[in-house]
Amino acid sequence: MMRLEGKSALITGAARGIGRSFAEAYVREGARVAIADINIERAEQAAAEIGPSAVAVEMDVTDQRSIDAAVATTVQALGQIDILINNAALFTAAPVTEITREDYQRVFDINVAGSLFTLQAVAKHMIDQGVKGKIINMASQAGRRGEPLVAVYCATKAAVISLTQSAGLNLIGHGINVNAIAPGVVDGEHWDGVDAFFAKYENKKPGQKKKEVAAGVPFGRMGQPEDLTGMAVFLASDEAEYIVAQCYNVDGGQWMS
Repeated sequence: MMRLEGKSALITGAARGIGRSFAEAYVREGARVAIADINIERAEQAAAEIGPSAVAVEMDVTDQRSIDAAVATTVQALGQIDILINNAALFTAAPVTEITREDYQRVFDINVAGSLFTLQAVAKHMIDQGVKGKIINMASQAGRRGEPLVAVYCATKAAVISLTQSAGLNLIGHGINVNAIAPGVVDGEHWDGVDAFFAKYENKKPGQKKKEVAAGVPFGRMGQPEDLTGMAVFLASDEAEYIVAQCYNVDGGQWMS
């Protein structure tokens, strides 16, 4: 039996990487999925490749009108929203003495405000329609601890964990479960940018930081997007009915909490 049969999901930042893997896994489990992304062309391509159970939705999580329009479009296309994954995020790195207000604001707008106000819009829909839904926020091991060059990103992911706890306690009264996933280091095209930050600030050769972090994972390798899909399916399923306001590490043993 497929675990998400008949469910409809909205996944932000889902045109590539982890978000796309979530979408593919959900479709395999019987769900219909809205591929929400700021890059509508890439979202349309992903939806076409995934198949008729996926639709593309343009969405900028820093713009409230775009959030509201994306939620309305998803409801129109899929009937309702049973599951939300707040996956859209941005990484940044710099020494504390070089952090700019502009970079700080941009990353908080996407990672924290984007998650909060997308969660809010979907929760309002769920409450209005009597949907006993599931909301999954994407945190990170970076939200569990500080890193010398990653103050802003770490702070945003710590905020996502805290937001998950507060929203989870608030919304379970409406039958809406809010939980989070905290990945470790996950391979993908985004790592080119991450690696470039460390090459700049730690005077490393291109690719060196990636090799170092991979070697530091107890499991023996970096994560792949597919490593996260089992937890994402579980938290969206009826099996997770009694799980409230939790954040699960899926990181190959990098962090224990």
